[in-house]
Amino acid sequence: MTAEEIATQYPYLYETHLHTKEASACARDFGADMARAHKAAGYAGIIVTDHNWGGNTCVDRGLSWREWVDKFFAGYRNAKAEGDKIGLQVFCGYEAGFNGTEFLIYGLTPQWMADHPEIRDASVAQQYQLVKNAGGMVIHAHPYREEWYIEQVRLFPDDVDGCEIVNATHSNSKSTSHNNPEFDAKAVAYAKEHDFCTTAGSDIHCAVPFGGGIAFPTKLADIQDFIRRVKGKADYVVTNGEHWYTRTGSLLV
Repeated sequence: MTAEEIATQYPYLYETHLHTKEASACARDFGADMARAHKAAGYAGIIVTDHNWGGNTCVDRGLSWREWVDKFFAGYRNAKAEGDKIGLQVFCGYEAGFNGTEFLIYGLTPQWMADHPEIRDASVAQQYQLVKNAGGMVIHAHPYREEWYIEQVRLFPDDVDGCEIVNATHSNSKSTSHNNPEFDAKAVAYAKEHDFCTTAGSDIHCAVPFGGGIAFPTKLADIQDFIRRVKGKADYVVTNGEHWYTRTGSLLV
């Protein structure tokens, strides 16, 4: 299958791992800028996944829980407001941190978060049950990345729905950090070992898209549709922005 054939068969590309300056201390651009940049790059939609209280957030942890939640989702709200204007779908998620081990959380709304402060002190296992009970999905982000802020590679196969098998920062030529394709190769093997559902994303922190993500043959209806398709191992392909793979990690082109 050629790149042109893939683009024809899977025309709806979604960025599933994206950070904004409003909430992630490591991000360089605001939500509205990220929305405009991804629309210009040809994306159908983005999922905002800023770092939460357990990760590299820039939101004051001293705020009351509801104040914190409100400020934390500012990047998502600003991206969505711009997306609604320009025709880009923008969905809500976040990246949860546990001493360097990180999980992409999909399907929880800001209102759910505000109403469930117990998520803040949850263990990895408790987090999974809370998210699962709320109809969400937990994906282990870049499970084999090695970096100074990651004390050790820790795996939680019983407490996730799947894992991110392609993280564009590991292999895309535009990436200036975390470069090591072997991290993704190990994630592919891990997903196969446990028959996980899989995702791919750019882990993008600036308004210069890598082109990574998941491409579907039809437009997503909402974030729950995304969760259903990923969990159900529906028809989709994944990319690091330069190469295309099957949802199980086999190279297409």
